Amino acid sequence: MIPPADSLLRYDNPVLVSRNTERKSPKSRPLKVSPQPPVVTGPVPPPTKPKSPPIDTTKQPEEILNAILPPREWMENTQLWIQQVSSTPSTRMDVVHLQEQLDIKLQQRQARETGICPVRRELYSQCFDELIRQITINCAERGVLLLRVRDEIRMTIAAYQTLYESSVAFGMRKALQAEQGKSDMEKKIQELENEKRDLERQVNEQKAKCEAVERREAERRQVEEKKHAEEIQFLKRTNQQLKAQLEGIIAPKK
Repeated sequence: MIPPADSLLRYDNPVLVSRNTERKSPKSRPLKVSPQPPVVTGPVPPPTKPKSPPIDTTKQPEEILNAILPPREWMENTQLWIQQVSSTPSTRMDVVHLQEQLDIKLQQRQARETGICPVRRELYSQCFDELIRQITINCAERGVLLLRVRDEIRMTIAAYQTLYESSVAFGMRKALQAEQGKSDMEKKIQELENEKRDLERQVNEQKAKCEAVERREAERRQVEEKKHAEEIQFLKRTNQQLKAQLEGIIAPKK
């Protein structure tokens, strides 16, 4: 492991710890807490338990600091190094310097000014831890209360982040379903258009057949009317001839 990156939280100088004998430097403070969880910059799972155990405020300030802000450890050349948070009280200039460092780091790491930004969130988390450290040195009860506030904020952010990820996943599923539904709908539209063209073709064929039948019937009707008219004329002429013959036969008898 490489040494941890620079942080806004003030630490003492690293202390070399022997891995074989587990001996520490005389300046090191007793460690009575579990290792500090790493700073999470990506998605945070929803918390199920409180992050910080109850802290006895009757202990020494250094022990309370170790409980609130556990020391960080790393390996370098098979040597174990431990770095604990500083127990030196802070002055007003330290707070001003902390603010300046926060602004500088936000600019150097190109943190976003608005919206969701893991970099900005990490830096502000470090700044808040440093404020907790400064306050805990002067008043342990205040520091413990701020620790509860910090943990509650982290739990709330984790809950909102989980909800956001769930909504994004739900939106992606709906988008994929809509895309699939769009493909199915386009296929159905294509099938309906093909069916429409087939029906239009059938309608055109039936219209052509109907027009041909109408033309044939019109021609046949004209032929029948002409034939009927000729028969009437023939019958009229025959009637006239028979009438004339009948008159010729009847006339001599008178």
